[in-house]
Parts: sequence; C-alpha cells; structure tokens
Amino acid sequence: QVQLAESGGGSVQAGGSLRLSCAASGFAFSSGCLGWFRRPPGREREGIASIGNIGRINYVDSVKGRFTISKDNNKNTLYLQMNNLKPEDTAMYYCAASSMGCNNTPRFASYDYNDWGQGTQVTVSS
Repeated sequence: QVQLAESGGGSVQAGGSLRLSCAASGFAFSSGCLGWFRRPPGREREGIASIGNIGRINYVDSVKGRFTISKDNNKNTLYLQMNNLKPEDTAMYYCAASSMGCNNTPRFASYDYNDWGQGTQVTVSS
C-alpha cells in the first residue's frame, strides 16, 4: 500500500521561499513517476512538476525557473523547492505517485496518478 505524506507548507510573503517534502512508503522510487500538484482556491487541481525514475524533470510554464522538483531515493522522499513565490501560488499542494513512467512524457494529468498525499497548504501574501 502506497502512502504519501506532505509537509513544509505555510504562509509567506511574496518573493519568499518554501520547501515542501513528501515522505513515501510502499512506492519504489526506482520506477514510475512522482509529481506535484496544486489546487488554488476555487479552481481545479493542476499538475505543476513531474520527475521520472531516472530523474527526467518537467515543469509547467507557470512555475518554470522558480520551482525545483527533486527526490532522494535513499530517503524515499520527494521535494519541491519553491522560490520567488507569488500570491497566485497560493494553493493546497499535493504529491502523487504513478506506476507509469514520465521520463519521455510529462505527466500533469490527475488521472495518470494512482496515489495521493493529503496535501499541505501554501499561502502567499502580497
């Protein structure tokens, strides 16, 4: 059984930084795909970053250059470093795991992912 648990959310001012973590169990970091999603207030959940088992990374344009996804295979932990945060980054952030690969194909669709964490709130004030 896959279990994912996010942490690291909080409230920051615009321009600030946060680092989210996602501790995983029951999921082999040597296979599949890991992703970060977010659900802004009143909007649909959207995929923002994915990382494949061999480390191939993809971002959506809205976070490219500001956010960095990474993983530590030894610690079974996924990270999202968020810099230069903007008020529009305010959202509930989720990590997700997929049995499908994403080294050659970015996976930003919710239906591509099998397992989800409970989410961590990020609030950015102007």
